[in-house]
Amino acid sequence: MMKNCFLSVLFIFLFLVGCTSLQQKGEKQFAAGEYQMAIGTFSKVLADNPDDSDANYYVAESYRLSNRIEAALPYYDKLLEEEGSFENYMKKAKSLRDQGEYEAAAAAYAQAKEHTSSDSLLALAEWGEENMAQIQSITDYWPYHELQNYELLNTSGIDYAPVVSENFLYFTSSRRASGVYPATGQGYTKLFRTRANGVKVDVQNVQALPEFRNEENLNQGAIAISPDGNTIIYARGNSLSKKDLPEVNLFISYFRGAGFTDPIWMPVNEDQTYWNSTPAFSLDGETLYFASNRPGGYGGIDLYKATKMANGDFGDPQNLGSAINTPGNEMFPRPMGEQLYFASDGHPGFGKLDLFVAEAKDGQTTVTNLGKNINSVSDDFGIFFTNFPKEGFLSSNREGGVGDDDIYYFQDNTPKPKVVNVFLNVKTLQNTVEGESVLPNARVALYDSTKQTVGGDFSNEQGRLRFQLEPNADFTLIASKNGYFTKSVPYSTIGKTPAQEDLIQDVTNITLDTTIVLDQLELEKAIVLENIYYDLDKADIRPDAAVELDKLVKILQDNPEIRIELSSHTDSRASDEYNRDLSQRRAQSAVDYIISQGIAKDRLVAKGYGEDQPVIENAQTEEEHQRNRRTEFKVIEIEE
Repeated sequence: MMKNCFLSVLFIFLFLVGCTSLQQKGEKQFAAGEYQMAIGTFSKVLADNPDDSDANYYVAESYRLSNRIEAALPYYDKLLEEEGSFENYMKKAKSLRDQGEYEAAAAAYAQAKEHTSSDSLLALAEWGEENMAQIQSITDYWPYHELQNYELLNTSGIDYAPVVSENFLYFTSSRRASGVYPATGQGYTKLFRTRANGVKVDVQNVQALPEFRNEENLNQGAIAISPDGNTIIYARGNSLSKKDLPEVNLFISYFRGAGFTDPIWMPVNEDQTYWNSTPAFSLDGETLYFASNRPGGYGGIDLYKATKMANGDFGDPQNLGSAINTPGNEMFPRPMGEQLYFASDGHPGFGKLDLFVAEAKDGQTTVTNLGKNINSVSDDFGIFFTNFPKEGFLSSNREGGVGDDDIYYFQDNTPKPKVVNVFLNVKTLQNTVEGESVLPNARVALYDSTKQTVGGDFSNEQGRLRFQLEPNADFTLIASKNGYFTKSVPYSTIGKTPAQEDLIQDVTNITLDTTIVLDQLELEKAIVLENIYYDLDKADIRPDAAVELDKLVKILQDNPEIRIELSSHTDSRASDEYNRDLSQRRAQSAVDYIISQGIAKDRLVAKGYGEDQPVIENAQTEEEHQRNRRTEFKVIEIEE
């Protein structure tokens, strides 16, 4: 009996010692940033005691700090079963969001608010809630861009951050790794390159970076190459050596004659303890963009830019500000002139890192998610354009990939619009005593809405000709022939062709018809202007008369070489003197109106004839008097 009791006590003692030993080992691994090892160690503790709060904490934090917070959810739930806290609800919310559980994430953010009275922490939780609410409104920035995994290029490990320079694709990869990075359990990354033409890559001849040697047992990645190809900047860090730098920093190498220099630490890092990575050059190479967790930012990791100085270094780093940087993380900048593309987990997105574009609109910087055809619930980052903005590369660890981070290429597959050909058949006619008849050999010119000539031809013997017009556009046709008044006619194809979505065939031909009727131009031939009426005993131009006079204005505009006499006639039912005065006032009033519409004064003569030139002598009926009361014009001069 005593022997059995002793063995039981001994077993419990050894068990406790073993647990304590595992606990200490795991804590050391966690403190050293060896998160994958810490997960393995504390998982053994949890296998015997699933409720161990310390073990749950360290596993959850190890997943979070190694960018796998989506796997930390059950461990945060265990911690929250014991005691609710603002911090753990916020981390739970992020874990849920990174799995696409947006409603549950919003609920976790709401629970976080119940566990704090701090204004700043409440604002942080509300920011998370607002982001969840905006996800449904995200649309595709490029609706027809399609993404494909570059399966033949990727490995079962890590492949990311592709850039193209001088027909070579440079990228980061854990292939041929000589050691394992203990934070993630993946191989250390190095820099590689292979030949590329646009998004077509030589996957058979990938080689380690030849410009300078990759180092062993640390991570090198996120390469940037200046537009002239003479400067390389990349991120280097995560060495286990205590003699090495404590954090990821930027290094630079210059091309000097025979080759590139050995990489050196950049002063733009400012402090060796700051994390600095994901560099990118501006299109002109004069500005360096990068990400950093240095103090004074808006969140975990912010975007900065530094200007090239006279000595070639980059200095005076400036934070890109609160319009771009958030309480979350921003990294992998890609400046493209007036636009800045970057990755963020702080702006409204579908999960972890999403790709965004920042651009100026109405004097303000707006940030737009690139949409579901580019982003996923996983990390999407490191965009590079080979033909902006139609094709390029990006990186993602989304489900269905070959390895962890994979390289993808994208292309604009906007469907070619169906073609609509619009043909306009024009017929030229003339007014004659017998009525309208064919007018052959009339010149018809076609002008677009900017008054540029887009076509012109003569009508054939049947008075016909044809133009091809653009759909949904405005035009002007101007017909002319010696001995005839030139005439301009507006014509529009707007609303006369089917909408793109209604087209069935690849090519649709639409035929339209119009007719232009010209009047003969004869000196001293009177032409009556219909419907020119005046109020009794008045000479003012009424609105209905202005409409008719506008037609004469148009004739004068179309025929700048003519001078006209505009005459007014009365009936005989008043004195000669009265009628002559009234008709002169009316004729002058009409001329004044025409001048007010932009016609030169010297092209017009006003003449009041009173009752001296009746159309019907000895008019008796009101209808006969009406015909005598008229306004006419006639051409009195044609400039050669």
